[in-house]
Amino acid sequence: MSDRSNLRRRLVLGGGAALLAAPLGAAQRVLTPGQTAGPFYPVTPPLHQDNDLTRVAGRSGQAAGQISDLAGRVLDLNGRPLAGLRVEIWQCDANGRYRHPRDRRTVPEDPDFQGFGHTVTDAEGRYRFRTIRPVPYPGRTPHIHAAVFEEGRRPFVTQIYVVGEPLNDGDFLFQRVPEDLRPLLLADFRPVDDPVAELAAEFDFVLSPVLAGLFESDTA
Repeated sequence: MSDRSNLRRRLVLGGGAALLAAPLGAAQRVLTPGQTAGPFYPVTPPLHQDNDLTRVAGRSGQAAGQISDLAGRVLDLNGRPLAGLRVEIWQCDANGRYRHPRDRRTVPEDPDFQGFGHTVTDAEGRYRFRTIRPVPYPGRTPHIHAAVFEEGRRPFVTQIYVVGEPLNDGDFLFQRVPEDLRPLLLADFRPVDDPVAELAAEFDFVLSPVLAGLFESDTA
């Protein structure tokens, strides 16, 4: 069974308490906290699989919302880049709706937002996505779901939050993370001088040699 199938069946919560307590590497890096994948991971792989969530194959429009570049690196505890790993993100559109049959909210779906994307880290462990700044929906602060796949291991899953977002203070999943580790899940979306993107943010994943955990599928 593939890692992707494992995620769909169990959708692993990576980075449990044991991993968070792992000793720091020489570079004094700290493991990225894992979080739940939520109920809206794609049921079937979408046909438009790429790293630009703001365009949908066969359509000429662009997604609504603040177009943003999200980039960073996937590293181990010692700061070594992890090359050739599949990175996936998925999130709701600017209306607060996911491209998923279980999202039955009455708000309209943005037909120009892909909702899911993937890429592969390069030799320096780098990845990049074009998406939108995440938006809130009832019960959740703005966030982007992310998963990293390493051959022969369970996927690492977490959620990326927005620096300075007031709704973070009341978000039940963000507040579950120990206070001193919450900054590790924050990305700062800042204005950039780009002909397409309004904002850009950086987010690094720091992974353990052992990825383990338990998926919780009842939260978004």
